[in-house]
Amino acid sequence: MTADVPETYVRERSADGRKDLRYPPAPEPLSVPVYDNHAHLEIEDGDEGLSLAEHLDRAQAAGILGVVQASGDIESSRWAVAAAEADPRVLAAVAIHPNDAPTYARSGMLGEAIAAIDELAAHPRTRAIGETGLDYFRTGPEGHAAQHESFEAHIALAKKHGIAMQIHDRDAHDDVLSVLSRVGAPERTVFHCFSGDEAMARVCADAGHYLSFAGNVTFKNAQNLRDALKVTPRERILVETDAPFLTPTPLRGRPNAPYLVPITLRFMAAELGIDVDELAADVAANTLEVYGSFA
Repeated sequence: MTADVPETYVRERSADGRKDLRYPPAPEPLSVPVYDNHAHLEIEDGDEGLSLAEHLDRAQAAGILGVVQASGDIESSRWAVAAAEADPRVLAAVAIHPNDAPTYARSGMLGEAIAAIDELAAHPRTRAIGETGLDYFRTGPEGHAAQHESFEAHIALAKKHGIAMQIHDRDAHDDVLSVLSRVGAPERTVFHCFSGDEAMARVCADAGHYLSFAGNVTFKNAQNLRDALKVTPRERILVETDAPFLTPTPLRGRPNAPYLVPITLRFMAAELGIDVDELAADVAANTLEVYGSFA
């Protein structure tokens, strides 16, 4: 970038505090290993100051073989690619977050930022454009045009590079689906931290999209997510942490990390009424289908 960019949403939320900064104890490891398909390991919310390798070692001990490191601005996208270069247990996803698209646009730098993402997307360890999409919760109507411009540019990048796309969709379900229908979704489109309901899940599944469920599927007030999970075909289900956010019940208020995936996955299996090993095998296969091999 050729000029200073104002503080981005991605970096601002990195400073958010928590009620309890201790990482939770490790759950029982999974017998059939899976992958965390969306985390932000550059954001360190815990009091232990875990390194990338320490995060990944803990994850591997819990049956998590790899992590897709998601991004939201230029800095975090570069970090993701460097992490994927440094450790074979990491794949990179690069993007400008929808809440940061207006920030770059106001600085007259959105086009330059998209060009930087284009360059990073060409790296062989970059396997997704993400997270991109629309967020009407934190960004008001004055920023919607920039979000739409950025979203469509990211869709084009995923198609250009033949990689997956991770969608951030908050309070914008209809518009996200409308954009995908109008311009055409990438072949492998993932709704990161799916936030819709049963009806939306059916629409996404019919379109061939993947639905990724995070720790909030365990929250008491998230019946819509559990209903959505139950109608999602098993071959379209993914799991994620969105670490360090969305720590599953009963650990809310403490930092999240990939080694906690087993808690969410076991909850999902119970909701579906299937053995956790069956679900883990499906989720692992789905992850590799979307992103390719970690090796």
